[in-house]
Amino acid sequence: MKLILTHEVSKLGAPGDIVDVKDGYGRNFLLPRNYAIRWSKGAAKQVESIQAGREARVVHDLDDAKAIKARLENGSTNVSVRAGDTGRLFGAVTVADIAEALKADGVDVDKRRIEVGNPIKTLGSYTVAVRVHPEVSAQVKLNVIAAK
Repeated sequence: MKLILTHEVSKLGAPGDIVDVKDGYGRNFLLPRNYAIRWSKGAAKQVESIQAGREARVVHDLDDAKAIKARLENGSTNVSVRAGDTGRLFGAVTVADIAEALKADGVDVDKRRIEVGNPIKTLGSYTVAVRVHPEVSAQVKLNVIAAK
């Protein structure tokens, strides 16, 4: 099945990319979540507008990406969440929470570029990956602390 991505999909592509995926993956995952649209000659014309929007959000220079990576990896970021007495969280730390904490530290990162391996459900220190650029990925140290 030939599709045009409208959102960034990890390990598949970026908005505006034309991808060929298995029918079930496209029909059951990408299309219902509006991550992609079906490819057609008319829809292929939309690729230019999707890619123009992507260019506005992307880090253009590899040197800029390396500078952002250095800022992200330099220290640690505190994420304040509600937790019980035993240290278990009421829910889990989401990528939106991490993006908000990074923005408070002075680095604005799109939440779709943050990759959390296993759900964070207890207090402590964790490491998450942030894809700053297609060639640059940063490892960010998070300290999950209880909100007061």
